[in-house]
Amino acid sequence: MAAPPDPFKGFRFRVEIQGIQQMGFSECSSVGSHIEVIEYREGGDVANVRKLPGKVSYPDITLKWGMTTSQDIYDWHLAAVQGNIKRVHGSVVQLDDTGKEQLRWDFFNAWPSKWDGPAYTAKGNDVAIETLTLTCESIQKSK
Repeated sequence: MAAPPDPFKGFRFRVEIQGIQQMGFSECSSVGSHIEVIEYREGGDVANVRKLPGKVSYPDITLKWGMTTSQDIYDWHLAAVQGNIKRVHGSVVQLDDTGKEQLRWDFFNAWPSKWDGPAYTAKGNDVAIETLTLTCESIQKSK
């Protein structure tokens, strides 16, 4: 019997966003989907509750990266702040140990709903980190 394959490493990923040339994301969280559960009790049945599927929702995707002179992501968010919401598609790509793509989560109609600049402190030597929250309408896992 063959041994099961090793799990993928959480640090081996790439994020692709249509029209954005940002490299080196240090963190990407919250790809997934959620189905609301609707509880329903029929007529005189007091003991049994049926659980029905409700609306599907997708969590926001949070991206973090070391601040550089690149303005692409901030400009996209600034346009949204000014009322010009530009929805784009993108992917979170899982890489294997050799850097080859193994699978991806495609997200659709995403727009930047939150941007946080770096926290500064003179007491350390940490990299200045920017954070972007993407709100999207759907996410699908593909190969």
